[in-house]
Amino acid sequence: MKVLLTLLFLLPVHIFAQEQTSSEQFWEQLKTHCGNAYEGVITEGGKEGDGFTGETLVMHVRICETNTIRIPFFVGEDKSRTWVLQMNADKIMSLKHDHRHKDGTEDDLTQYGGTSANMGLAHLQMFPADAHTSEILPAASTNIWWFTIDDTSLTYNLRRIGTERLFTVKFDLTKTIETPDAPWGSED
Repeated sequence: MKVLLTLLFLLPVHIFAQEQTSSEQFWEQLKTHCGNAYEGVITEGGKEGDGFTGETLVMHVRICETNTIRIPFFVGEDKSRTWVLQMNADKIMSLKHDHRHKDGTEDDLTQYGGTSANMGLAHLQMFPADAHTSEILPAASTNIWWFTIDDTSLTYNLRRIGTERLFTVKFDLTKTIETPDAPWGSED
């Protein structure tokens, strides 16, 4: 018995550590930015009059809890949008778009998004539109949202399958900016 215990002590620790899923790796990488804010630029799909082009685009990785990450996405002075990422017990992620009015009440078009079909990749998570999205935004039934992350950038992307609609904002993770005020509807 003593020999067995000695042998177990000599084995590398990683043999006993459970490997992280790709979704957990993505999650942990995103969490390293908690508390930080970053400026972004539209790299695909922007056009004059779309409400985004020409505005300062800021994301703030504001709240990082065990199973929820909340990222307000500000467009100029508009603080109505928050991306809500959640991780379920099976290590599958979901994305919801929480839209609020200035007084904090929910917009009629809110909580749309989707759940990943699998664990994705450590640098890429995709979210096809869910039933709630199809119900409140029928035109968005074929939407796919996705995030990419690496050491230098995070992108937020939207593609509407069957159309030309593509929208990408790229955030520079190498340059933090001043932390913005809370999004509309925040209780803290």
